[in-house]
Amino acid sequence: MVRDDLVVLTPEGLYCPPGGFHIDPWRPVPRAVITHGHGDHARGGMGCYYVAEEGLPILQWRLGAQDYRVHALGERVRIGDAVVSFHPAGHVLGSTQVRIEAGGEVWVASGDYKRDPDPTCLPFEVVSCDVFITESTFGLPIYRWPPAAAVAAEIEAWRAECEANGEAAILYSYALGKAQRVLAELAAHTGRPAWLHGAIDAGVQVYREAGVHMLDTRRVADEARGADFAGQLVIAPPSAAGSPWIRRFRRAQQGFASGWMRIRGNRRRRNYDRGFVISDHADWPALLGTVEDTGARRVIATHGDTDALVRVLNERGIDTGTFATGYGEED
Repeated sequence: MVRDDLVVLTPEGLYCPPGGFHIDPWRPVPRAVITHGHGDHARGGMGCYYVAEEGLPILQWRLGAQDYRVHALGERVRIGDAVVSFHPAGHVLGSTQVRIEAGGEVWVASGDYKRDPDPTCLPFEVVSCDVFITESTFGLPIYRWPPAAAVAAEIEAWRAECEANGEAAILYSYALGKAQRVLAELAAHTGRPAWLHGAIDAGVQVYREAGVHMLDTRRVADEARGADFAGQLVIAPPSAAGSPWIRRFRRAQQGFASGWMRIRGNRRRRNYDRGFVISDHADWPALLGTVEDTGARRVIATHGDTDALVRVLNERGIDTGTFATGYGEED
């Protein structure tokens, strides 16, 4: 690491020395530039939060009232001796990449991102840069995503199968991004409403208020105890599996919507009846393609399966290393 790097790793997180700010810090800092609202990237306790306008409703839902410095996408903001701008990342509603310009160089921190179409958020914007800090959650060649529309058709077919068996179809899905994307994709395949766990419903309402079109939904909590959910699609967070809440459903199959379901052993270990491969992160071809698209001469991979990505990029002549970050691998 050289002295003039625009981003360095500190105990608090990724730090920009010329700007005097951190990107998605995992410990309290005076100035935080936030890529998106997932809990491993947006934490409480910061002095102030620089955020993109599209991501503000998510952060307000997750963090409540804070000192937010809100900026339009593409708007150039001077922070210290750096010029910063936010650009769509295609991960979830309001997710962004952070472009940093200082000392004649441009660095981009991707945050979490994907390249696949998603009706619930703006598509990824390629930002040319000298150095690209990329996530690598699914940085192995086995991770390749099928079209989300085909996965939504599989989910609806599974629900119909459960209906024929007199069972509820309980689909576990993360509350920010994944559940909403599933509901948006399902709207093209069925008019039947889905039933939501309360933790899922809260995030769905934030998306609805932002104008995102999704399948109609109902809250499980609004139904009387003993109600029969046979043939209904029920969406719940993974934390609901094995909880007392599940006892509401007398007969049910349980599935999980995640990129981790690309490996069947993950489904078996978690004891799911079905696994549906749909991810809000870049798959292996997208990781490689994005690096190429940016034109970066240097790449820094963070969190996930970094080894294979580093090896392949170095073999292609791109100087590639890693940052050991405190981000999770939620998908």
